[in-house]
Order: sequence, then C-alpha cells, then structure tokens
Amino acid sequence: MPKMKTHRGAAKRFKKTGTGKLQRNHAFHSHILTKKSPGRKASLAGETEVSKANTKTVKRMLPYD
Repeated sequence: MPKMKTHRGAAKRFKKTGTGKLQRNHAFHSHILTKKSPGRKASLAGETEVSKANTKTVKRMLPYD
C-alpha cells in the first residue's frame, strides 16, 4: 500500500495543538483594514479552533500531523 500524501495547501493553513485540536487563522485580516475597528482586527489576528463540522475533513487531509 502506498503512503498517503499530505494535502500541501491544508498543511500551510492548519496546525495541530499539543492536545490534538486543530487551529486555523481567521479570514478578512489581510487587506482593507482601514475600515475595520481595532477590536475587530485584534480578534481576527489570533487563531481559533477548527469547527466540529470541518475537523474530520481537515484531519483526512493531514494524515501525519
């Protein structure tokens, strides 16, 4: 059986925490930042956990992480 390949796009976007949860970055934080409030930009800057609905899909794309 051949080795499974890691989805390279997913590997660049998601990372696994020490407890096995998946972290992702927020969208809407790369440009057109002048109209966004400082509080909104601060909350978009951090990472958040991948939703339960998408966790299975992301784990399948990252078989060795």
